[in-house]
Amino acid sequence: MSGDSPRKRCFRWGRFAIIAIPLAWLTMFFAAPFLFVIKISLSQAAQQRPPYEPVFDLSAGWHAFIEKLGELSFSSYWSLLDDTLYLDSYIGSLRLAGLATILGLVVAYPLALSMARAPRSWRPALIALAIAPFWTSFLIRVYAWITILKDEGLLNHALLSLGVISEPLHIFATDWAVLIGIVYSYMPFLILPIYNAIDRQDPSLVEAARDLGATGVQAFWQVTLPLSLPGVMAGALLLFIPAVGEFVVPDLLGGSDTLMIGRTLWNEFFANRDWPVASAVAIVMLVLLLIPLALYERNETRSMEPRL
Repeated sequence: MSGDSPRKRCFRWGRFAIIAIPLAWLTMFFAAPFLFVIKISLSQAAQQRPPYEPVFDLSAGWHAFIEKLGELSFSSYWSLLDDTLYLDSYIGSLRLAGLATILGLVVAYPLALSMARAPRSWRPALIALAIAPFWTSFLIRVYAWITILKDEGLLNHALLSLGVISEPLHIFATDWAVLIGIVYSYMPFLILPIYNAIDRQDPSLVEAARDLGATGVQAFWQVTLPLSLPGVMAGALLLFIPAVGEFVVPDLLGGSDTLMIGRTLWNEFFANRDWPVASAVAIVMLVLLLIPLALYERNETRSMEPRL
């Protein structure tokens, strides 16, 4: 080791830094807060600050620390099973997030396909238009949909003026408004991965399919769509995962009967001030979201394995 050249030592330290810096970042800003939330979920609610106990005091010594560990329990997790509100919130979040993902794919795939098939000189402008909503505050964009979807809003006013409908459509404060808000808010996350997957395809593959007698539709179903599925899956996850825990959209566009785990989580934290139960809700939600991520990672690993 002592005989290594300065260049080798520099390379070794550079490789260590490449690994250590992201690992330290994840430890500080993900692992440590996550462990703290787990600890709160195992605590008991209390009328104090912080609103849970036990609170660890390392200055009290190791014996006191071990004694406090014995006060932790899973009662907050068991309470989630006693009240159907939490189960209904999880089911409502998964249902609305799933529907929003499907609806988003129906809209995003044709847009991404059109962008990938457009002349190359147009594509930078089309990509800029696709991400243009991100140039405006998320909250302002959601508030804009209130103006559009309300009974006396722009959408009903336009439809009534055109004679398409005879009475206003009741969309605001319903699940449909939440779906529209989620799909619109996260649409760029769907479009860009799909566009990238289609843009990377070799055009000669479609030409070969056409030369072999396939129609344009057959070439799309047998060549373009299968090769773009990794982008479809990536985009679907990028919409589905944040949509499950969404709070702003259902709070502003949803009705009182719109149950999503983000609203339930907020109520437990700030209205009921039951931090242990709220933390348990967050932990269970995270576990639910890890399942599709694990399945996606497993599928990607299998697809990259050499086929014998």
